[in-house]
Amino acid sequence: MRFKLWFIILLTVGAIFIDLPKLPFIPQDLTIPYLNAGVSNLVGFFPLKLGLDLQGGTQLVLETQMDKIPEPDRDQALASATEVIERRVNLFGVSESIVQSSKVGSKRRILVDLPGIKDASAAADLVGKTAQLEFKELIASPSAVSQAASESATPFDFSNNFQSTGLTGADLKKAQVTYSQGSRSQTGPQIAIEFTSEGAKKFAEITKRNIGKPLAIFLDNEFISAPNVEAEIIGGNGVISGSYTPEDAKKFATQLNAGALPVPIKIVEQRSVGASLGAESVNKSLFAGAIGLVIVMLYMAFYYGRLGLVADFALIVYSILVLAIFKTGLFLIPPITLTLSGIAGFILSVGMAVDANILIFERMKEERRWGKTNKQALELGFNRAWSSIRDSNISSLITAGILYFMGTGLVRGFAVTLAIGVLVSMFTAITVTRTILKIFIKN
Repeated sequence: MRFKLWFIILLTVGAIFIDLPKLPFIPQDLTIPYLNAGVSNLVGFFPLKLGLDLQGGTQLVLETQMDKIPEPDRDQALASATEVIERRVNLFGVSESIVQSSKVGSKRRILVDLPGIKDASAAADLVGKTAQLEFKELIASPSAVSQAASESATPFDFSNNFQSTGLTGADLKKAQVTYSQGSRSQTGPQIAIEFTSEGAKKFAEITKRNIGKPLAIFLDNEFISAPNVEAEIIGGNGVISGSYTPEDAKKFATQLNAGALPVPIKIVEQRSVGASLGAESVNKSLFAGAIGLVIVMLYMAFYYGRLGLVADFALIVYSILVLAIFKTGLFLIPPITLTLSGIAGFILSVGMAVDANILIFERMKEERRWGKTNKQALELGFNRAWSSIRDSNISSLITAGILYFMGTGLVRGFAVTLAIGVLVSMFTAITVTRTILKIFIKN
């Protein structure tokens, strides 16, 4: 029991440390002994991630061009385009993005919410670009290319002097940003590409017959570069070099990894969502949550007396732990991105958090009426209320699972926060409340 008590204390203190925001009044030179770490750098290390409706961002409405797609295949094309765009957004690192499709009459659209992305034009380039990669070999002689490169007045026509090799982005396995030997400032970024087994065979054949010649790289029929092939490349690994900035190289690699869109799309609406409305929504939601928490705590203290105060303490521990999980994801999953629907799920779970305590306290009162001692009533109350607590929470988790797998982004946020609240409430009711009551009864 003593071990459980210390575990609860340490867990709560650690969660409080995670929950603390940046505090401007902490001196910059204040350090923790033996760790040589500044307190101001450690406090507020885990920021709370907010969704589009709370922190602002960019919203895009895309319309698919289905003119050349047969009618029976249009729904599948829409689903594929939605999947490609979602994968592209995830590769770019946008958290809590929402990508969902809609069908109204003959129009099929895709709605994309990108929290934190302020530049709508950059978001449109990221989402809407088809990124069709193609390698082309030279038709003209290499001397013609060298001569054209040296004569600025007569630039070489890459589009008409290269022909397709059959090696495309479909043969690409992955692309990533790397740096050649040397410092980052001297060399600049480059894109390392790796082909599939079939693509590696094609690449080896193409480089073998083009030794000493340039191999042009086109993205969406736009010339990117034409590096010379120095030797046959076996193994399917290559590098695309050029005058890239780190941001351009990352975007290029993201587009290649995401693949080409199965249907053309056009952006019918793009707008930036300000964070001022989000800040007001956060304040109102926090105020509503605080009122609900205080009312529940007052009711428990008034109706159950000292038992209610124990439940109130467990409820405070519950709130601290849930917020810490939102910020860290328990270091196993990405941190939870909080939206208005997620806040609603958390506020709902506050009421559910005391549900288990009420069941336990009522069972304890019954055992006391039947002549049991306090210690016996505590054990019997927990044991006999456990089946009801277990079944009610499992049903809530099943509901949250259905909402998550069947719903869209906003509904999923509600389901995630609700499920976390249910799981943590079971821990606080069974472990925190029970441990504290055992100590009180023993003393």
